[in-house]
This record gives sequence, structure tokens and C-alpha cells, in this order.
Amino acid sequence: MHDRANLGKPNRLAKETSPYLLQHAYNPVDWYAWGQEALERARKEDKPIFLSIGYSSCHWCHVMAHESFEDEQTARIMNENFINIKVDREERPDIDDIYQRVCQLATGTGGWPLSVFLTSDQKPFYVGTYFPKDGKHYGMPGFTTVLTQLSEAYKAKKHEIVAASKEFMDALVQTAGDVALPGKKSTLERSILDEAAVGLLQMGDTIYGGFGQAPKFPNASNLMFLLRYYDISGINRFKDFVIFTADKMAAGGIHDQLGGGFARYSTDQKWLVPHFEKMLYDNALLTQLYAELYQITKEPRHLTTVRKTLDFVVREMTHPEGGFYSAQDADSEGEEGKFYVWSKKEIREILDSSSVDIFCEYYGVTDGGNFEGKNILNVRSTFKNLAQRYGRTEAEVEETIANASAKLFEAREKRIRPGRDEKILTSWNGLMISGFAKGYAVTGDSRYLEAALNAVRFIETRLSQGDRLVRTFKDGQSRLNAYLDDYTFYVNGLLDLFSVHSKPELLASAIRYMDFVLKHFWDEEEGTLYFTSDDHEKLIVRTKNFYDLAIPSGNSMAASNLLRLYHYTQNNDYLDRSVRIMTAGAKPAAENPFGFGQLLMAIYLYVKKPVEVTIITKSSNEMSRWLNGIFLPDAITAGVGEQDLKELQNYTFFKGRSAESAETAFVCRNFTCSLPITAQKELARQLGQPATPS
Repeated sequence: MHDRANLGKPNRLAKETSPYLLQHAYNPVDWYAWGQEALERARKEDKPIFLSIGYSSCHWCHVMAHESFEDEQTARIMNENFINIKVDREERPDIDDIYQRVCQLATGTGGWPLSVFLTSDQKPFYVGTYFPKDGKHYGMPGFTTVLTQLSEAYKAKKHEIVAASKEFMDALVQTAGDVALPGKKSTLERSILDEAAVGLLQMGDTIYGGFGQAPKFPNASNLMFLLRYYDISGINRFKDFVIFTADKMAAGGIHDQLGGGFARYSTDQKWLVPHFEKMLYDNALLTQLYAELYQITKEPRHLTTVRKTLDFVVREMTHPEGGFYSAQDADSEGEEGKFYVWSKKEIREILDSSSVDIFCEYYGVTDGGNFEGKNILNVRSTFKNLAQRYGRTEAEVEETIANASAKLFEAREKRIRPGRDEKILTSWNGLMISGFAKGYAVTGDSRYLEAALNAVRFIETRLSQGDRLVRTFKDGQSRLNAYLDDYTFYVNGLLDLFSVHSKPELLASAIRYMDFVLKHFWDEEEGTLYFTSDDHEKLIVRTKNFYDLAIPSGNSMAASNLLRLYHYTQNNDYLDRSVRIMTAGAKPAAENPFGFGQLLMAIYLYVKKPVEVTIITKSSNEMSRWLNGIFLPDAITAGVGEQDLKELQNYTFFKGRSAESAETAFVCRNFTCSLPITAQKELARQLGQPATPS
């Protein structure tokens, strides 16, 4: 897929930076990237547009490309009858969002590859996802048949095309705004959290963890909301379900047992067989989940998962200048998962006889395999059981498995690697900065703090233009105006980093970018935020999004950011706007909690009323380290070095603070503050926590 030079001369996509577009640079299709040149030609020649949307690690995108876009005959039909536009959904989520809504309206589902046929003025008249070249299977129409019929209809039955596009547009306009927010707006109260948490738990899979059957996604935002509901309610079953789910995922094939990191989803209910691509955003969100679980349980296995995931990102997903790459493909050497799976024979050849049986039993390795004759490693036993079976101590078994895993990892490193999508997206980098900040909080490992700071430096150097952000960077080029997600995820990352490393420039940047969002994305009438800025390229509709699914929505993240910024600054406008966003989404969030995990976390923070904790360090940071290690999701925190205090005293949160000893803490809740605290024991008492981690 990545080298098609043998197919002839390159097309226009060869000038692009998107890995997905470059995968199609040698197709015989006369592709355009989305832009004025293609749209103008469609208008001038009154030709329909074929819009193909996908992303670089999408398996069925590769299949359709190989079957149809690399085929000379199919390309000829496309080139003669259509203006063909290829879009990377990760670069242009605005375009993807619009036409995914169309696909949902037409078929009840969506996904990638997305195949949309548009009039010359960008209005959709026919839509689908993957089309096989020839329609022989599953009752699906063949792509060449669809192309031929639609091109003939566009010429001979234009009135039918116009009618279809008008029907789509009428429906699309209805969904383009607050599609998730029907009916009366709610007040923000505890009952919203109660209804949502109970509803979410009822959707849980009590056998394997997670939500739903197959395919099964991690849904980290929902799990983190349930941890917050446990915090506010004290009801253990909410916490226990999250621990159960997290342990099942960490033990499953969705988790790369050797190299760390999680695949995008499991194709089965048991978390065994992943779709092997690894996305940056999943690993960012799951790091945060496991860090919070470690804060609650103090179980080493959760900390191990945090470390393995972050180490994977440092090792394999980090640009030399500090930004984070987007994804790794599922495929290598043309086969999905080939890089990750093992035969028992291979393992026997690598490991010595004293460890091979223990390793294979621990990871469920058999001669027959569990995936197309090979083995996906997944935890099938315990150190305790294996110690009893093989007459060893648990520590010896653990060491044996660790050493064997290291040998297999070393052997795997010599294999041909899956492709990597090396574009750097501001939004996903924001999520990963949060992941590293929270990883640093629970481990104290300065490498993770440095990774977060390097990513901030990268964004400020490569993806920032004053108050504005840019969406994507690759091959030395920064491109495209940033979307709401870019601003809000990055601001969230800055705030998470500020809470554990309270440098004035981090808070100043968070305020600057959030002010830009309120100026250029805000809809005063609805009290919510558009996905694009007011000076963005004009598309057929200007959409909003509220759903927190694989990644949070920009509106949900904005509500949380504004609430946190209010506490640092006492700027009432931030609080008012946060409340308006949360109020707009509260009723659907209570009734359909599966799609609103991040929004529910923001509502939790508002309902519980944040506790404000400031620690000023002179010559010790023991209290700061202790604070980082506890689960305090309702806290707005800062650990400030005395040298930064003067500059931070411009913000209300820090006014009047001073270090009275080696380390001094201040706790405020319900608009009332404690006296200065100089002992960890007293800080713990004020926060209702045990004085030392259990």
C-alpha cells in the first residue's frame, strides 16, 4: 500500500503530506486533495464529485484502494465521469463530520472508507462506505456499477439528483447543530450523575468487562466517569466494574503484552483479537484511566500498564522534536497482525527450555493458536498458579516471564514493522500530554514530565501562530486551521501539566487559547461551541458535536477547561459559559450516558464543587508527591516552586500565598480556605485522606 510507484506516474496527491493521501499518490485515479482547484473544476464542468474519506491505518480503506483505485478500468470510469477528491479524516474532521452525518441519515451507520457522491456544489446525493469492485457478495452493489449508474443519472436525470440532494440537505441542517441535545435543558444537579451512572453500569458486560459485545472499544471516558461517580457516591460496585474492565483489557490481546500500548478495539467480546492498529488517542486516554486506578488501588499491575503504555509512546510514537505521531497500522507485509502474532514453534526456538512452558502457559500459547493458526499473547494464568504448578516462588515465575518477554520483544524488533502515520495532530497531542502528565504524577518519573514538556514546546514552535493553533504537522509543514478539538484537548493537556508542574507559561497559554475559542467558536444563541472557527473555510453546513465516543467532544472538554480556569482566575465569564455548555447537554447525558462520558465528568466536577489545593515548595516537594499519588478528581491543584510564585500571583488562585516553611499547602473549599499547612498529616486530614499511601 505504501509504495505504488510501479503503477505509473504520480498524481496530485504526491505533493501532499498526509500519509493516507500519499498512499494513493500512484493510483491511476486523477485524485485531487480537497481544495478550490477541485471544487472549481466540478462547478465549471458541472461534474459530480466522488469524495473518498479514510485514514492511513484503516484496513478496509486499503482493501477498497487495492480493488478499485489501483484498477485501471475503474479509474478510467472515475476520471471520465467524476471529479475525484481524497480526504484524510484525521486532517479534515470537519469534512468527515458533515458527510458521516449524511451516511448515518442514509444508512443508519457510518465508518471508513466513506464514499460520498456530491453535486458540483458539494451537496450529497448518494452515500455508502466500502464498495467491492464487483457486487458479488453480501448483497453489496459493485463499485463500478454504482459509478456507471450515478454518472448516467447525473447526466440524464438531473432532477432526481437535485431532489435527493435537497432531501439530504434538509435533514443535514436539522442535525448540524446540537444534534445530541433535543428537548428541555436541565439544571445541573446530582440526579443527573445518579441516572447516568446507573444507566451506564446496566450497559456493562459483567462477563468480560466493557460495554456491548463485539466489536468492543475501550471507552475510557465512560470508565473514568464511573470512577468519579464512585468518588461522589462511595458505592463500590462502580469502581469494581472499572477495575474488572481494566484488568480484562490489560490481560487481553488488545493490549500489546510485549511492547506495551493498546490496539484500537477488539473484534470479539473477550478483548482477545484486536484490530491491530494502535491509535495515539486510545493510548493517551487509557494511560489516564490506569493512572487513576493506581491512585485508587495502589496495585502495581495498574502502574505497570501506565509505564508500558508511556514507554511505547516514547519509543515508537515520538518525533525527534517532541511531538507524537498519530498511529501504527494493523498490517505489515500485507497481513493484519503479522508483526504481533507467534507460533509456538517460534517461541520454542527463542526461549530456553526452563522458561518456554511457563511463558506459554501464562500467555495461552498453544500449537493450534488462537488466531489463524498463530497466537495472540493474552494472560491466561497467574503467577501464583504457575508457582504452585512448577514448584517455584511467585517472584521467580514473574522474573521468568519478564525475561522471556524481553527476549521475544527483542526478536520481534527484527521483524518488518507495521507502517506508521507520522503526521502530528494538535488535538491528539493534547490528549497525550495529559497522559504523560498523569503518568508523571503517579510514577514521579521525570522522563514522562520531559516528554509532556517537549510536546508542549513542539506545539508552541510548530503548530502555534500567536493566539491561533494549526491542526497538523508533517515533513516540516504545518497545515490547516485548528478545530475545536485541537484547542480544547491541548488546553486540557496544558492544565493537566500545570497541575503537576505549575509553570506560569502553561497557565497563560491555556487562558490565551481558551479565550480564542470563546471569541471564534462560540454560539451565543445556543450557548455551545461550533466545530470550526468563524473564519473557517465555508462548507455546506457548520456543525457542532457533543458526543464523547472514541475521543471526547470539543464541547465537553471545553466545559471542563472553563470550569478549571474559573477556579484559577475567578473569571466569571468562564464559569457562565461552562455552565451553559453543561446545561445544554445534561438531559441527553443522563438519558444516554454512553455517548457523554467526558461531559458527565465536567458535570461531576461542578456538582461536587472543586476543592482547591495549592502547595508552595521552597526546599521540599514531599507533599506535592503525596498529592499527585492520591485520587482526587474534584481537585484543582497547583504545586508551585517559590521562584514562580510572584508571576502566578497575578491570578486570584495564588494571591496572598507565600511559603512559610520548606513546603506550605493551602486548601480551599466552598469559598473558605484553611490556614497555611506545613505537615503532610494535616493536609491529608483536610482532604479526608489517609496520611500516607496504603
